[in-house]
Formats: sequence, structure tokens, C-alpha cells
Amino acid sequence: MPSLQLTTPEAKLADAKKQLSLPDIVVICGSTRFMAEMAEAELRETTARPAKIVVKPACDLKSAHELWSDPVEAEALKIRLDELHRSKIRLADEVLVVGDYIGDSTRDEIVYAKSLGKPVRYTHPEVDPDA
Repeated sequence: MPSLQLTTPEAKLADAKKQLSLPDIVVICGSTRFMAEMAEAELRETTARPAKIVVKPACDLKSAHELWSDPVEAEALKIRLDELHRSKIRLADEVLVVGDYIGDSTRDEIVYAKSLGKPVRYTHPEVDPDA
């Protein structure tokens, strides 16, 4: 009888990505004040050799939009988006922190990524809290 191998969901995901020959996935983190820099980082990571799949924040709640014009709905959306971004971190192989400033949310994301064993890179290494 074959032995039963118990594995973590993370190990199963890594194995599935390997079997599918998927490129590495990088998640971009940072303050939404750096949305333009995030777009540039996405472009560079996507066109690099080897190319990477890039996931990043899609909503800038500090910019006016009808989807978050109501303050109560905006707060609920922020909570959902924070949870979604943590899912992106779990999915990713590595984290790229964009910008020359790290706020509380980004700091929490870095701590979370490191707790999962994800490597973290910085576009501005001087903001690395471990440097």
C-alpha cells in the first residue's frame, strides 16, 4: 500500500505551478500614491527575462471613483481589498515593494509575506526595514 503523503496547501500550489510550467508570480505592494510606479514595475517585471506574472493593487481608494464614493461602502471595500491583496501575496512566489515610503499597510504586507517565507525585494532598498 502506498504511503499517504500529507502536504500543505502551499506545497500543493507550488507543485501545481511547477507542473503547469508557470512563470514566477510577483506581487507588487506599496502605497497607492505610487500607482504610476507600480505600473512601471509591472511593465519591467513582465518584459524581463525570464518574464514574470505580475499581480498588483487595482484600486486607488484615494482617487475619486463612483465605486467608493460612499464612505461606509469605501471602508467595507478597503477591508475586502486588503483581504484580496493577502491572497495575492499567498499566490505569489515573491513580493516587490514599490516606492520610497512604507506605510502601515505595506509594512503589514511585508511582515505577512515574510511569515510565509516569501522573498521581498524593494525598488528603493533604503526603505527595507531589515536593512
